[in-house]
Amino acid sequence: MARKKYGIMLGLLGGLATTTAMAQSTNPSTSDDWLWDSSKVSSSKLAQHNAWVANQDPYPAKPRNMWEFGIGVGPTLAFTPIDPQIGYGASASLRKAISHVFSLRAQYGYSIYKGLDFRARSATYLPSALRQSYTGKSYVANFKAVYQQASIDAIISLNSISSYRGNPKMDVYLLAGYSFLWGSSNINLYNGTGGLYSWAGDADNTPIDKSTVKDELKSGQKNSFLSNKSASDGQYETSLTNRNSSHDNVIGSGPSIKRHGADFGGGIAFKVSPRFNIGIEQKFTYVFDNGDISGVVVQASQKNTLLSNTQVRFNFNLGSSSKRIEPLWWVNPNNYIYNELNVPKHMKISLPDADGDGVTDALDQEPNTPAGAPVDSHGRALDTDGDGVPDYRDKQKITPPSWFPVDADGVGTEPEPACCKELRDKIANLKVAPENTCAITSLPSVQFEKGSVKLSKAAQASLASVAAQLNANPSCKAKVIGYGASNKKAQQLSWDRVNGVIKYLVEKQGISESRLLFYYGQDGDANTVDLQGTTEDGPNTVPAPHPNLQKSK
Repeated sequence: MARKKYGIMLGLLGGLATTTAMAQSTNPSTSDDWLWDSSKVSSSKLAQHNAWVANQDPYPAKPRNMWEFGIGVGPTLAFTPIDPQIGYGASASLRKAISHVFSLRAQYGYSIYKGLDFRARSATYLPSALRQSYTGKSYVANFKAVYQQASIDAIISLNSISSYRGNPKMDVYLLAGYSFLWGSSNINLYNGTGGLYSWAGDADNTPIDKSTVKDELKSGQKNSFLSNKSASDGQYETSLTNRNSSHDNVIGSGPSIKRHGADFGGGIAFKVSPRFNIGIEQKFTYVFDNGDISGVVVQASQKNTLLSNTQVRFNFNLGSSSKRIEPLWWVNPNNYIYNELNVPKHMKISLPDADGDGVTDALDQEPNTPAGAPVDSHGRALDTDGDGVPDYRDKQKITPPSWFPVDADGVGTEPEPACCKELRDKIANLKVAPENTCAITSLPSVQFEKGSVKLSKAAQASLASVAAQLNANPSCKAKVIGYGASNKKAQQLSWDRVNGVIKYLVEKQGISESRLLFYYGQDGDANTVDLQGTTEDGPNTVPAPHPNLQKSK
């Protein structure tokens, strides 16, 4: 019967806890804003906090957190040589977090334990003053113990830390610790009329069912199991005291009993709000006694008593929320790590940058830029005017395209004013043609596919014709003129095509490079390279204006 009642009560308590948990939000908080709040840090840890905020210490300071005050009520059981009956108890506690997993709890409890047997026992277990009265008789062992208990327990929270969710909504924990108990036990020997109970057994010798005997002993009705035909009066009038630990004197009068014990157990609590949670806890206390509680010692191995307290607990967080966070077992320390990985706001990221230009080596397209040289987002040295000379070496940082090509220092050649050119042309027309003239009057042009620098077969045939005319006229030179000045890409493509034509004439046709004059970036058809016979002097080689866009080598 006791087991049935105990099971029903535990079921009701479990249903209450489950209902409470299901009523809560399924989206646990992952906030770690308190890490940056110095008001949550004690003065002794403020230096560490400030160093962490300044990225001088990798570890944040441990915050101040609230205390938890709890009260609990619930059924009790005492496991002794006598069958246990359900009692009741209450407790008050104060718990403090040491870390996110470990905490300590001090607790005071007041409990009533009961036991009722069904077997006839010898009078040797009774007080010596009553043994003669029970000579030849037996009695039904029973007791009621009232004890106070002070305990200190270490608690381990099993689910405060997780890699798969934020702060926990429930606290699953185990506990172990020490208890000091004091109180007294009593037995019921006298009935309501002052007579002693005497166990007589069943008159017709039929088997006696254990639960039936107990029910009738507690029913308040007359029964056949007590020889004086009266039921238990429920009054526990005779005290128990173990005076000298001897089996013969277990029962007698004396002061209250004081004993030590070891605690163990576990529980689960469900957060209702940031200030309140409700839970269920099962706590056992192994009492180092000598039959003091029940008054019955069967053998040496059964001298110790196991007390059970099952309680519904109501817990409240104490402390100012402006100075303290929730108890640490309600805070997942992984929140900071995962929030920082998701949206970095405190992390220091250090990547290799060999040339120190601010662009990491993995993205740097020019990894050996001189120190102090201005670079673009790809780590390439800036070339503001696009003349092929980087700004850190360019002595004329903004050279007009019409002044191209430039020299090694990035300085261009200013073209003649229109008036001067016209005058020079008129004077030239008045002069007698020099004896050293070029007989080549016309050379073929070379056509390229759009965006290509490859010489087609037709282009190669044209260049073979150019080479033949140059070989036939050794006093002649040839201007190789490329077009395209609209932007950097066009300028570089013009250079690549002129360079390709000259290389072909030098390497494939055997024309001396000194006889080929290099001009690019002129206004005209961008897909055409013209060749003109001349006796003038000019540049034979010109650096690529934009090497990073170069298509030929």
